[in-house]
Amino acid sequence: MATSIIPTLENLYDVTQQQQVNRSGHCTLQWRRGKLLVKPLGRVKQPYLPALDNKRSLVECLQHSPISLVSIDAKLGETLLRFWADACEEAQKPIFLSLPASKKLPNQPWRQLQRLIDWIAAFVLLLLVSPVILGLIVLMQVYSPGSLFCREWRVGERGKLFRAIKFCTTTKHNITPLGRWMHKYGLDNLPQLFNVLRGDMSLTGSCCWTLEDAVQLNKLPEITASWEVEPQSHLLHLDSQTL
Repeated sequence: MATSIIPTLENLYDVTQQQQVNRSGHCTLQWRRGKLLVKPLGRVKQPYLPALDNKRSLVECLQHSPISLVSIDAKLGETLLRFWADACEEAQKPIFLSLPASKKLPNQPWRQLQRLIDWIAAFVLLLLVSPVILGLIVLMQVYSPGSLFCREWRVGERGKLFRAIKFCTTTKHNITPLGRWMHKYGLDNLPQLFNVLRGDMSLTGSCCWTLEDAVQLNKLPEITASWEVEPQSHLLHLDSQTL
């Protein structure tokens, strides 16, 4: 029997637009076939889920649930996207950004070939620029002590959220002189070749977005993107059934 991620479903409340403003941490949850959809609040009967207010609790709920992946709506905003992405990462559950099917690009039958080209190109480039990367690491240790790498959320193929690896160019939110020079020539992005090797990013295909860009792009009526995981029709609202 599946284990429920919900400790209690008492204290149901009606969601209104005013409550949506005052209770920004809450959202509508829908599920089907092990996929959890996280959507903006609507005027529906919803259970109060304390786990949505605390990342540690949400991580534990996701870890003990049979959910295979999480699909989240960009309309929830950057803060909630980051909150759910951090929780899913810690719970080792993949998370995707969901967009309407009308904004999905057609399937690309040559994707496997493109993936092979990306892998070979990234591997060759890493071999070529490895002295540069090692030199930058030494310079950063001398002139910019602190963390060498930072990992920022990006939206990639089919809307999958992943951590892009970059050289850290700031300390306490201030860019360093070395970081400014690296950013000018794009050297801070060299570690993202490892993301290409992992299949998170592409050198020859479409680009990826930051969470902020994804939220802004989703507000446009005619954008085109291949972020959709699957159509959202025939989904059941979350009720007393287990996830």
